[in-house]
Amino acid sequence: MGCSSCSTATSTGTPAGCRSNGTCGTGGCNKLNVYNWLSDMYLPEGQKSFDIVEIRFKGSRKEFYRNINNLEVHVGEMVAVEGNPGHDIGEVSMVGELVRFQLRKRGLKEDSHEIKQLYRTAKQADVDKWKEVKDLEFTTMHSSRKMALALNLKMKISDVEYQGDGKKATFFYTADDRVDFRELIKRLADQFKVRIEMRQIGMRQEAARLGGIGSCGRELCCSTWLTDFKVVSTSAARYQNLSLNPIKLAGQCGKLKCCLNYELDTYMDAVRDIPDSGIKLLTGKGTLLHRKTDIFKRIMWYALLPEPREGDERTFFGAEQWVPMDVDRVKEIIALNKQGVKPDDTGAIELEEEEDELGYDDVVGQDSLTRMDRKKKKKKKKKEAGFIICRYSFRSRRTSATATAKKSTRSGTTTSPAETCRWSSSAWRKSTSATAAGRCIAKATAAEAAAGATQHFSRSTAAPK
Repeated sequence: MGCSSCSTATSTGTPAGCRSNGTCGTGGCNKLNVYNWLSDMYLPEGQKSFDIVEIRFKGSRKEFYRNINNLEVHVGEMVAVEGNPGHDIGEVSMVGELVRFQLRKRGLKEDSHEIKQLYRTAKQADVDKWKEVKDLEFTTMHSSRKMALALNLKMKISDVEYQGDGKKATFFYTADDRVDFRELIKRLADQFKVRIEMRQIGMRQEAARLGGIGSCGRELCCSTWLTDFKVVSTSAARYQNLSLNPIKLAGQCGKLKCCLNYELDTYMDAVRDIPDSGIKLLTGKGTLLHRKTDIFKRIMWYALLPEPREGDERTFFGAEQWVPMDVDRVKEIIALNKQGVKPDDTGAIELEEEEDELGYDDVVGQDSLTRMDRKKKKKKKKKEAGFIICRYSFRSRRTSATATAKKSTRSGTTTSPAETCRWSSSAWRKSTSATAAGRCIAKATAAEAAAGATQHFSRSTAAPK
């Protein structure tokens, strides 16, 4: 029931993936899931289970409630908890000893006054009311956006969440500066007749609530498993030799991607042993300027600038003439330059270029690349001087021939077959072809056509004049 409004749900409202057991992996309805690896463990005799339960609400919001009545609740079960005012409806996401670790992660103590009470298991009437107010969230959000635009408020209302009993609505918004929304609250309360609460969130919290697909093709980390947002700076991209393109480095929230920090420690450990890129190497052939570095292959590319002579212009070399050097050789040259020595040998290494052989494999064994180039020989039509034999079995032609015969009988005149079916020379040529043999018109008398019998007729190949 927790994901009845999920996009993966069937027409009957039953989820297609998780079967309402609270372990949906799509991220559309159950975000920030945690696997309870202590769920199969039994407590020793005489020890009570932990009395604090984790409850999931809309999006990624999770709260902790105290089970004062010692109710037996399970993961995925709908419960009624304490609200402000009234009560709220949520889904049990975790029970047992693992909740202690979640409290430490949130920085809450077990005897904290912020932990509210769990009332009871939700009744069917509570669930129906909860679904009813859930359906109002989308229209409420659009109405509130129109009100904010009418008041010229520089804010974006990104989401609306109703309390389970419908007595309170929380509006989540983002804004760059402080916003005076007192007039907006009055209008919202007059229209929706509920208690209004405005809560400002950041750009990353907004992306976590709304969800989406990242440039990697996976669901956003902030909406599936990432809970703490660390500071991401452009230095993380510089350490990884990434181009400082804000379009590629920014996520859906408009900030730098959180995944830039995932491999930053590995790159920083590898860069420690690599010389600074700003150091110039002095050799007997000229000065070497750093251009790029392959961190994990430990290869540095330098551009060679020859020593200028009198009357000569300094030449610059392109990327195809860069000198690849090993990191150890670069350190040796730096040490020699400190001693005032310019080595003649740069110690450039040769890189093997891997070329992919392009070819054609005849997998089927009977296809040829030039099979479409072969010209088919045209078959010459054999002209026969005799007659063409055909079967006159078309109902429409028999009907027309019968009508013509009856008309001629009544009038007392005789109609010749040539007058019964007049054909042009072009149509006659088509009728004599092999593919249009069934179109040829047989030469029949009026009496034979009236009888309706299918007979063999013959006609000369000469076209009528």
